[in-house]
Amino acid sequence: MTTEPRTFPPRPLSAVKAVYARQAGCPSSFALAVADFEPREEGVEFETADTSTVPGWSAAEVSELHEAFGSGVREELEELATLEPGTTVAVAVVLRSIKVHEVDSHPLAFHRAGRLAVRNALAEAYGPPPRPRRERP
Repeated sequence: MTTEPRTFPPRPLSAVKAVYARQAGCPSSFALAVADFEPREEGVEFETADTSTVPGWSAAEVSELHEAFGSGVREELEELATLEPGTTVAVAVVLRSIKVHEVDSHPLAFHRAGRLAVRNALAEAYGPPPRPRRERP
């Protein structure tokens, strides 16, 4: 049985939403991001649309959140290449918007949201991952 090589993404994926929210006491974490995943010829490119202003946050702080999101996207895509042999990653990821919480948003939350955005895009492109089967005693 042969399988055709896959390219990620197989088609443009618009408005992929990633929400990372954890509340297990203090500190908590919150990040919400919306990104587009667009096919390109090769490699990974990350850019941000005009999401540079967030009320109450400096441009440097917002830039740090963008960089953390992009780092999470790249890490997840690198792992995809090792987990899915034969998958070629050729994607331009455009961060369209972010939402922050005045206390609970921080770079690590946006890093994790970046990883989650890739997983959500994969599910949208290829369907949900297979679930492990439970063995009955």
